[in-house]
Amino acid sequence: MPALPSWLTTPLWDQFAALIPARRAVNPAHPLGCHRQRINDRIMFDKLIQVLRFGCSYQAIADSTCGACLPRRRPQSITR
Repeated sequence: MPALPSWLTTPLWDQFAALIPARRAVNPAHPLGCHRQRINDRIMFDKLIQVLRFGCSYQAIADSTCGACLPRRRPQSITR
């Protein structure tokens, strides 16, 4: 069940996506060359909207697409 209807989140996502710097899915400079793929920014956006809309914990929104720790760390990594 989506937190908000798509007609509302799509324009919001378009505005946020313009502000997020482009990054590769895999870091080619990783020393082992086996770094996991980066979770899509749109998935992270939807997870953060769920937390804000429902007021639930990060553990409550964790599923197979995203764990509980990543939504807390991702906004900080975007600004670096």
